[in-house]
Amino acid sequence: MDSELVGKTGVVVHATRGPGGPGEVLVRLPTGSQTYLAHSDEPIAKGTNVLIVADLGGRTVSVIPISALG
Repeated sequence: MDSELVGKTGVVVHATRGPGGPGEVLVRLPTGSQTYLAHSDEPIAKGTNVLIVADLGGRTVSVIPISALG
């Protein structure tokens, strides 16, 4: 499991649908860019910068929009 993902940022490449289903986020890592399925409490639009708040395993993460932090 990639627990080092928590606290990293990424960009939504396929919009999340909140409870309606996951989207996809692109995360830049030292080993290269990787995509992960991304779950969120509310829908998040494509192109939004997000913070990974949980590693759910199986290349799946939970994210929040960075704009929600401030």
